[in-house]
Amino acid sequence: MSGSPREDVGKKDAKRLRREGYVPCVIYGGKEQIEFSTPEVNFKDIVYTPEACLVELEIKGKKYDAVLKDIQFHPVTDQILHVDFLELLKGKPVKISIPIRVVGDSPGVIAGGKMLVKLRRLQIKSLAEKLPSEVVIDISKLEIGDSIKVGDLDLEDVELLDPANAVVVIVKSARAVMMAPVEPEVDEEEAEEGEEGEEGAEGAEGEGAEGEKKEE
Repeated sequence: MSGSPREDVGKKDAKRLRREGYVPCVIYGGKEQIEFSTPEVNFKDIVYTPEACLVELEIKGKKYDAVLKDIQFHPVTDQILHVDFLELLKGKPVKISIPIRVVGDSPGVIAGGKMLVKLRRLQIKSLAEKLPSEVVIDISKLEIGDSIKVGDLDLEDVELLDPANAVVVIVKSARAVMMAPVEPEVDEEEAEEGEEGEEGAEGAEGEGAEGEKKEE
């Protein structure tokens, strides 16, 4: 993905970029913080992928390995308002959320049980060069009543940051599922971001993230 440096990082410039089909962005985490813009169409294969997407950014002829860290949408139009990238440096650990993919056929499900996926993503810490794009969980041995917790996972070169007793996936009897109270599913990332208006989102440009971003 290529981007152009932003000389003016104010609100008026950000609005102008959006009207022209560009997205104001920032990359941080390395030696310097860089404000830039890139066409919104470039995010089609990044935002809507289930995997943790690693991106190679080219800005003014220089290349950066990065990961999409945060993205802000307009609450009504879903237009991308601002994107934060975290630069990946070899030998430097990174904290990131990665998706879970369930594979296999559970004997418990085949016998009439119901599989419930409690966690869709895992919080991990890993060296930049060791980051996995996803965590694959095999349920082929799960009977009714069995579960897989975070503490059961063994990922090479990865530190799991979620509580060890947190249930990732469980197979329950169909009757237990029917009798259990319905709990609304909440996307943790969306809950943290909230639904900010455009002005609030624009004001967030350049604000601190992990103590490394500077105010505009």
